[in-house]
Amino acid sequence: MTLLRWLALVLGLALLASRAEAIEVKEVTTPLGIKAWLVEDRSTPVVALSFSFPSGSAGDPENRTGLTSLTASLLTDGAGTLDAQAFKRRQEDASVSLGFGASLDHVGGSLRLLSAHRDEAFELLRLAVSEPRFDPERIEQRRSQMIVGLSQADQRPAAVAQRTLMATLFAGHPYGANPLGTKEDLQAVTAEQIRERAASVLTRNGLIVAAVGDIDAAELSRQLDRAFGGLPAGAVRADLPGWTSPSRPRTVTLERAAPQSAVLIALPAIPRDDPDWHAAVVLAHILGGGQQSRLFTEVREKRGLAYSVSASLRTQRKASLLVISTGSAGEKVPDTLRVIKSELVRLREGATEQELAEARTYLSGSLALLLDSSGSVANLLHGLQVDRQPPDYLDRRAALIGAVKAEDVRRVARRLLREEAMTTVVVGKPPAAAGPAAEP
Repeated sequence: MTLLRWLALVLGLALLASRAEAIEVKEVTTPLGIKAWLVEDRSTPVVALSFSFPSGSAGDPENRTGLTSLTASLLTDGAGTLDAQAFKRRQEDASVSLGFGASLDHVGGSLRLLSAHRDEAFELLRLAVSEPRFDPERIEQRRSQMIVGLSQADQRPAAVAQRTLMATLFAGHPYGANPLGTKEDLQAVTAEQIRERAASVLTRNGLIVAAVGDIDAAELSRQLDRAFGGLPAGAVRADLPGWTSPSRPRTVTLERAAPQSAVLIALPAIPRDDPDWHAAVVLAHILGGGQQSRLFTEVREKRGLAYSVSASLRTQRKASLLVISTGSAGEKVPDTLRVIKSELVRLREGATEQELAEARTYLSGSLALLLDSSGSVANLLHGLQVDRQPPDYLDRRAALIGAVKAEDVRRVARRLLREEAMTTVVVGKPPAAAGPAAEP
C-alpha cells in the first residue's frame, strides 16, 4: 500500500469513526420486564430490530439434528389465521421484512419496517412467535429444501471443510453436530416435535433485543410488550456442557473432485470476557486480517500459493477459536501449510511497531465501516448484548484497542499459537504429503 493510499484510509476511518462515537444507546425496560437497547435515529422513517432467544441448534435432541433450524425457517410460513401466502402478502403490502434463523447458541430474528407501518409490523412479529402454524405442506417443503441444501453443500469443499472442522474439534459435544442436520434426522422430524421445540425456545427468559431507527423508548416499550408479551416467561435453561480443547495436533484430509482444496486451521482461542481479548483481536488482524497481514503477504503475495488467506476469531458460548482459512491448488497444499505454520512460529516472537500501529489504526476505525444502515447497527448492538458488553462499549472500544502494546501481542501469541493444539482440515485433491486421509 502506498503512503498516499494509507493516509487516505486513515483519514476515511477517522471520519467514519465519528459516526460510531455519536451512537447513544438507551436501555429500555418494558412494563412486562422485557429489556432492550435502543438507538433513536430520526433521519429516515425506518426501524430495524434484531433479537434472539438463547437456545440454538446445539440444543437439538439426539438423532434430531436440524430440528431447531427447521423450526426457525417455518416461523414466517404462516401464523394465526394467515397461511404462508397470506402472511407473505401482508409483509409485502406493509413493506415489512421479517426473518428467523438458528445458530449454535441462539434462534435469532430480524424485523425491518417503515415507521408508518409499525403496528402492522409488530403484529406480524407477534403472530410469528406466538401463533406459528406449522402447516404440513410447509413442513415438507422446508424439509425438502434443507435436504437438498445438505446435498449441495457436500459438493463444496469449503462447506465440507467447515463441517469437518467442527465435527473433529467438538466430537462428543453438541457443537460437533451439523446445525442443519442430516438427511436421516430431518426425515424423522415430526410436526409435534417442531411444535415442542418452538414452545421451548420462544420464551421471554433470556430474550435479547436491539432496536434502531425512527422510534422512541415509550413506543418501543409498547410494541415489544405487544409482540413478545404473550410468550411464556420460560424456565431457566440447562447450560451446554463445557468443552476441553485439543492437546495434540490433528490433520484430517478428505478427497473431493475439486481443482482447489479448502484448508482450515483452528487453534483454541480466548473467551470474549478474557482481559487479553483486544490483544487477541490485534493479533488476528496482524496474522491474517487483510492485505497487509503476514499470511496474505507470505502466502499469496510472495509465493502465489493461494488466492486468499485470512485469520479470524470465532466465539461461541462454550468455545472460542482462532481460525485460519485458505484455498490452494492440491499440489500447493503442503507448501501452503508449511508457510502458515512458519508464520505462526515467527509471530510468537512478536509483532513490529509498524504492524502494531497499522492494526490499531485500522481496528479503531473499521467498526464504523459496518454502520452503514439501521439494520447493521441493530445487529451490532445485539451482538454486544450477546457478548455481555456494557452499553458504552462503542465509546471505549477505540481506547481499548489503542492500549494494546507489543508485549501484549507477544504474550497472547505465545498463549494461542501452539502447534500441539492445532487442528487442520484439508478438503479437495491434495497430495499425500498434506496429511493422512481420514474421515472425522
